[in-house]
Amino acid sequence: MDTLCGSGELGSKFWDSNLSVHTDNPDLTPCFQNSLLAWVPCIYLWAALPCYLFYLQYHRQGYIVLSHLSRLKTALGVLLWCVSWTDLFYSFYGLVHGWAPAPIFFVTPLVVGITMLLATLLIQYERLRGVQSSGVLIIFWFLCVVCGIIPFRSKILSAMTEGKILDPFRFTTFYIYFALVLFSLILSCFREKPPFFSPKNVDPNPCPEAEAGFLSRLSFWWFTKLAIRGYRRPLEERDLWSLNKEDRSETVVQRLLEAWKQQQKQAAQRRASAAPGRTVSSEDEELLGARPRAREPSFLKTLLATFGPGYLISSCFMLVQDLLAFVNPQLLSILIRFISNPTAPNWWGFLVAGLMFVCSVMQTLILHQYYHCIFAMGLRVRTGIIGVVYRKALVITNSVKRESAVGEMVNLMSVDAQRFMDLAPFLNLLWSGPLQIILALYFLWQNLGPSVLAGLALMVLLIPLNGVVAMKMRTFQVEQMKFKDSRIKLMSEILGGIKVLKLYAWEPSFVQQVEGIRQSELRLLRQAAYLHAISTFIWVCTPFLVTLITLGVYVSVDPNNVLDAEKAFVSVSLFNILKNPLSILPHLLSGLTQTSVSLKRIQHFLSHDELDPQCVERKTIAPGYAVIIDNGTFTWAQDLPPTLHSLDIPVPKGALVAVVGPVGCGKSSLVSALLGEMEKLEGKVYVKGSVAYVPQQAWIQNCTLQENVLFGKALDPKCYQRALEACALLADLEVLPGGDKTEIGEKGINLSGGQRQRVSLARAVYSDADIFLLDDPLSAVDSHVAKHIFDQVIGPEGVLANKTRVLVTHGISFLPQTDFIIVLADGQVSEVGTYSALLQRNGSFANFLHNYAPSKDEEHLEEDSRPAALEDADDEDVLLIEDTLSSHTDLMDNEPITYEVRKQFMRQLSSMSSDGEGQGRPVPRRRLGPAEKVVPALEAKANGMLIEEEKVGMGKVKLSVFWDYAKAVGLWTTFVICLLYVGQSASAIGANIWLSAWTNEAAVGGRQNNTSQRLGVYATLGILQGLLVVLSSIMMTVGCVRAARLLHQALLHNKMRSPQSFFDTTPSGRILNRFSKDIYVIDEVLAPTILMLLNSFFTSVSTLVVVVASTPLFAVVILPLAVFYILVQRFYVATSRQLKRLESVSRSPIYSHFSETVTGSSVIRAYGRSQDFEAISDAKVDYNLRSCYPNMSSNRWLGVRVEFVGNCIVFFAALFAVIERSRLSPGMVGLSVSYALQVTFALNWMIRMLSDLESNIVAVERVKEYSSTETEAPWVVKGSRPPAGWPTQGEVEFQNYSVRYRPGLDLVLKDLSLRVRGGEKVGIVGRTGAGKSSMTLCLFLILEAAEGKIYIDGLNVADIGLHDLRSQLTIIPQDPILFSGTLRMNLDPFGNYSEDDIWRALELSHLHTFVSSQPAGLDFLCSEGGENLSVGQRQLVCLARALLRKSRILVLDEATAAIDLETDDLIQATIRTQFETCTVLTIAHRLNTIMDYTRVLVLDKGTVAEFDSPANLIAARGIFYGMARDAGLA
Repeated sequence: MDTLCGSGELGSKFWDSNLSVHTDNPDLTPCFQNSLLAWVPCIYLWAALPCYLFYLQYHRQGYIVLSHLSRLKTALGVLLWCVSWTDLFYSFYGLVHGWAPAPIFFVTPLVVGITMLLATLLIQYERLRGVQSSGVLIIFWFLCVVCGIIPFRSKILSAMTEGKILDPFRFTTFYIYFALVLFSLILSCFREKPPFFSPKNVDPNPCPEAEAGFLSRLSFWWFTKLAIRGYRRPLEERDLWSLNKEDRSETVVQRLLEAWKQQQKQAAQRRASAAPGRTVSSEDEELLGARPRAREPSFLKTLLATFGPGYLISSCFMLVQDLLAFVNPQLLSILIRFISNPTAPNWWGFLVAGLMFVCSVMQTLILHQYYHCIFAMGLRVRTGIIGVVYRKALVITNSVKRESAVGEMVNLMSVDAQRFMDLAPFLNLLWSGPLQIILALYFLWQNLGPSVLAGLALMVLLIPLNGVVAMKMRTFQVEQMKFKDSRIKLMSEILGGIKVLKLYAWEPSFVQQVEGIRQSELRLLRQAAYLHAISTFIWVCTPFLVTLITLGVYVSVDPNNVLDAEKAFVSVSLFNILKNPLSILPHLLSGLTQTSVSLKRIQHFLSHDELDPQCVERKTIAPGYAVIIDNGTFTWAQDLPPTLHSLDIPVPKGALVAVVGPVGCGKSSLVSALLGEMEKLEGKVYVKGSVAYVPQQAWIQNCTLQENVLFGKALDPKCYQRALEACALLADLEVLPGGDKTEIGEKGINLSGGQRQRVSLARAVYSDADIFLLDDPLSAVDSHVAKHIFDQVIGPEGVLANKTRVLVTHGISFLPQTDFIIVLADGQVSEVGTYSALLQRNGSFANFLHNYAPSKDEEHLEEDSRPAALEDADDEDVLLIEDTLSSHTDLMDNEPITYEVRKQFMRQLSSMSSDGEGQGRPVPRRRLGPAEKVVPALEAKANGMLIEEEKVGMGKVKLSVFWDYAKAVGLWTTFVICLLYVGQSASAIGANIWLSAWTNEAAVGGRQNNTSQRLGVYATLGILQGLLVVLSSIMMTVGCVRAARLLHQALLHNKMRSPQSFFDTTPSGRILNRFSKDIYVIDEVLAPTILMLLNSFFTSVSTLVVVVASTPLFAVVILPLAVFYILVQRFYVATSRQLKRLESVSRSPIYSHFSETVTGSSVIRAYGRSQDFEAISDAKVDYNLRSCYPNMSSNRWLGVRVEFVGNCIVFFAALFAVIERSRLSPGMVGLSVSYALQVTFALNWMIRMLSDLESNIVAVERVKEYSSTETEAPWVVKGSRPPAGWPTQGEVEFQNYSVRYRPGLDLVLKDLSLRVRGGEKVGIVGRTGAGKSSMTLCLFLILEAAEGKIYIDGLNVADIGLHDLRSQLTIIPQDPILFSGTLRMNLDPFGNYSEDDIWRALELSHLHTFVSSQPAGLDFLCSEGGENLSVGQRQLVCLARALLRKSRILVLDEATAAIDLETDDLIQATIRTQFETCTVLTIAHRLNTIMDYTRVLVLDKGTVAEFDSPANLIAARGIFYGMARDAGLA
């Protein structure tokens, strides 16, 4: 270098430490300034160029029109180039004129000139590539300015010292150069207009990131607008930006699919190349046998091919950030040395403080760029996996579908895809962790020598300990999940059967069961929390113990080892860096194992067989035919025997073909074969034209009824109306709360079976296809409805008269009207022909008719037993009543919206009491009071669950909620926890101050004295801190478990005492949510969140205390920093809370849509709508991403700003230490700066935890809200209990009794007065809605009287406790509800009766044979809702309950359609014999059961219309006579 600078007047050495370092007024030599300093920006630009050009090559955005900004930038670049070359020519000029300038004056202008030219060209190239803001050039201009500042100063200084300017020409060109460079830097910060062909104009709300400039991206400034908006008002869906193109599902999934297909191709090639090799030699075979895995295409390689490049870019960020992390400890050591050396010039200290700040800021910016990059990649991976799994699920064969359940596939999407996303940010730790550990150890070794190994050994030993604790915690978690699941299941049953529990007064038994489970759950919670306390102890004490052991070993190994501030505090900060990778590595490994399992599962699923799209020929067919099967043999799976063999079936165009045969002969399989759903082994299938398919089990989507019928086609009102009319849906629309806009729940939950089937049929009719494949659509509907549908839709006169129809059916009555009939037997066609021809043949068809006929007779029998009024009534209306009341109660509680609708619907019906003698009118809708107006569907959509969420979710959480929680934890406990935390922080600070004092002692003599005392005190203080941590953790645990117990208890007890009206108006999903989600949050989420919050809070506070104590000047900057911090916190929390809510609301539709798709995949394929459904799924995922992405960016935005506060703290701590160096010891400086270096993490974490706490504490509020709803009357009234053996007579009297369902509704019973004598048998009849069921509910006080009284044996029932009343009455309810548990529990939950009593009751209720045939006997397990018993058996169990109770008053609410005649007769007979002496009140639907009763009560519109013996009433020719006549009894 010295030779380059040459000799002569400007000749100088390259480096002169006296000039540059050991002086109060530093400067660099002219040689250094002209060479290296001038070259730095050039070297940077040339180094960055190749990578940047490569990047631009693949990222073209369209070109940007030449703007004034661009012209100006280019002009400046050209000017700079001219200035540099002017310098160069000046040097040549000097050479010519004989004063030879040093070589450097030729080299530097040449290099700089070429670089400036390059920069100018780059400006234009970027414009053509559509770059709006160039990071590369901003950094280049910035470096130019920074490197220009030094010559800028030194040229002025030298001119002042010399008194004249030595080289006026170069002096002038330099300042022109500097001005131009500065101007270029300023201009490069402005961004260009968007590219010419950019899609900006289409997008209503584009993501500002795409348009953001380099600096805005670096600091996440582009997010600020959303943060401010979120602070002003809660964010809504319309505020979310649309996605960047590269994040959208269609883009990501497409890329992943292409890579996967590539893998499949390669795997196929490998198989092909391996196959011939098989025969070559046995060696080969062994080799191939050893590696069968290579055959399956690798999903890992697919992921790498798709997302690898993004991962590499993020790795570069990570590498830079890791290296920067080690700069600050080195700077700290320089700072401490500077403080220890009083002679050092001041500017050293300022330089170090400045470098610390710059280094921290760079670290922050780069770290968050890394996170942004990697999280975005994680989101893309998740999107890709969801999309690929969804697309695969649409094409898998049926055999695959059989082995992977819907739940498993949904798991692939939700759990497994999420695992990839969770692992993404940690993946780089695989190489970065070891790198950090190696670097930290290297620097520690330099500092302390071999004694580092002692500390390292301890760290390594603690890893397995951590692992063991984590394993144990996981087993606890699994066990606890089991308890939780069983508790939720029990709760959902309780909520489902709450009315029965109330009627039987069984609540205490069930409360006990729930609390039993809860006890075990809390026990495990407690154990897990103690373990958590241990792991917290390890986590807090590790850095301390490691420091202690290392320093201890260091001082004791050699008395000459002096512990000074530099060694101690640099080691402490290095150990802090080391702590991170060591603590995360175990998590990373467990995450990796889980993800590898997920990877295998996804790979396995994606490698499954797919349906062959070619197995049905859709293009060609013999003329005149619509469907032909030519010698077809089909199977459901390759490993199963064929289901259908050698079929030859031609179907002419426009024919109606019936397919009949016994159960299991392959009728549905035939339809599937025509759809291409089965695997074809031989033969040909031709299907020409579009297909509509109605499956045997209707598949209904979770959307409005209209959308179900349209199924993606545009609405044609005439067509639509015709379809609804033909499928008898118009009458249903009247009853549905929102007509055809009613939201239909998952699996069509708020429709009865018959309605679902008709909607499915309407979809086919509306699709207007050429070929209709109808798989037994008539079996789910009533017989007269079936007739209507056949006549209006399928038959020769129907809507589809000219279409080709293949109808699978069991209904014999329709066969004469078909064109021809295919009779199947054992998977083969046994006969084909017209109805008459087949009858004459007397073959298998005649047998089939013979087999099916008896069941038809039964059907007629049943129809005859219905009141005749129904027969002449208009079909549809009756069918409606029947259909709507079909016993579909497969309600899912997690579908609150639809549940609400269905409940409303069922409630309307049950309040009118469900009976069929409605004189053939459509079911009247009770006038709904304001409280119960059914929301029109669109609102219902909005209302469902959201009402509640919104009410809670908006705005800040009230302080009273925190106070409630503190009270539940226990105020003393809360106070003690805070005290312990203060103590713990104090002891930590104490230990560190002691360390700093110890290091200052070093200066006294060459050796340190009393090291043992020093070590002892340090150890004591540290271990004290650890113990306080454990204590506070345990206190916290005890408090939180107590809170969890109390809150759940209050919730459970309140809910068990809520009146029935509460359960009628609140969907059980909403109540269940309190017991599951909210209680889970209180159990498991709140405590750790509060612990971490307290941890980070006290860390931050103790940092401030230490820094202020050592440098009091620091207090000046605390206020502005705090204000900035709080502002950021307020903006972040408000925005993030809402984004999290939007994200969680938008996540479940993805999975529910998927499970819906899987169940309906055959329908979707039949209608050819696979692509539409893929698009719908993509749209749902994108909708979710639209809130995920800003949520993720909000964390980055927060991080950059909060860490900036932390970096300022570091800077000011160092700066003030330099300013006050005279009065500070090196130990104090080391202490304050090493504390400050840790604070950034704590500050960031504190806001995140605060935000989490705010979103989670809502659970307490929600539980509290449901723990304080109003309750019904007390169960037992002390001092007013009925006498033992009451009621003895069984006399019931109503006096002027009126009742309404809920305040604000009309009266259901009006001024009812009647008296039933003891032992009388009274039948209660009346039209729908006359108030029959209400009357019985009043007897049990399920409904509270509006006025009037009820007396039983002269005792006013309102004066005694509910349980005293209800336990003395018996009811056999209309719908038999059983709970999961043993049969004994279902009969006698309190264990009041002996075994013999129970068996006797079973014998009388005709269940004896069934129960004794079960191996478990009375311990026979009933499944949820008694699903494993038939409806009749369930009804008999209810009878057995009544027989066990044997009270004086029996209420019998007769079952309508649910029960077969046989069971009904059994029940009636038993009641006549066993309850001879009791008072029996029967709500009758079949009049023949009450014709021999003492009296009959006829209710009409809530009043007594007639009350006398049946014979007298018939003679009186009133209402009862009319009913009896219709029923053929009079």
